[in-house]
Amino acid sequence: MAGHSKWKNIRIRKGKQDALRGKLFTKLSREIIMAAKSGGGDPATNSRLRVVIEKAKENSLPADNIKRAIQRGTGEIEGADYEELTYEGYGPGGSALMVEVYTENRNRTVADLRHAFSKNGGNLSENGSVGWQFKHVGQIVVARPGVDEDALTLAALDGGAADVTSDDEYFTIETAIEDLHACNDALIAAGFKSDDVTLARIPTNMANPGRDDLVKLVKLMDMLEDLDDVKETYVNVEIPEEIYAEA
Repeated sequence: MAGHSKWKNIRIRKGKQDALRGKLFTKLSREIIMAAKSGGGDPATNSRLRVVIEKAKENSLPADNIKRAIQRGTGEIEGADYEELTYEGYGPGGSALMVEVYTENRNRTVADLRHAFSKNGGNLSENGSVGWQFKHVGQIVVARPGVDEDALTLAALDGGAADVTSDDEYFTIETAIEDLHACNDALIAAGFKSDDVTLARIPTNMANPGRDDLVKLVKLMDMLEDLDDVKETYVNVEIPEEIYAEA
């Protein structure tokens, strides 16, 4: 999609913050638990789990942690009963946010989210209030260097992709949610390595806050992403890089 880099940068930036704050392993473990819970503990037959395990290994999550998370997800050992939820809210300057969480305690999660929104000029809102401003899709990212665009596009479309776009750094393949892992498997079979395989919420209606509100928005996103329960935050604003330094 056009503007993919800003979303990639947000995710990369988030990853650096998580690592500095010691939260990355916790979030990866929860992703593994949920993947195993939804599709079983065998990565050979559970594409979602396979992708998450690869991401965990790339981020140096110890093998024992991965094994325990899978066992918690399948119920082989006891652990917190996490559920996947999505919350919606309004941020500064009329921005809209979708916040995906893994939680075992809804009351705590809602309280933490509400505090983050209210402290930074926003408010947590009702389900459906801003969701219409985003489309929920599968998204596969492939680094551009050394990749034959025609071959990648053909493999992606043959694998069920809905669209293939690119910028200077990445190809972005968009799929229907149910086609995400089948398309990624097709790309792997054709010799392509995915840098990111995920479900994403792509904004379809962009907001344009002023500079002061943009700074507040970045602070809100930082606060949200610092919460253990938060998996991913999406916003319908293109945030200039210089705003991050200012915030």
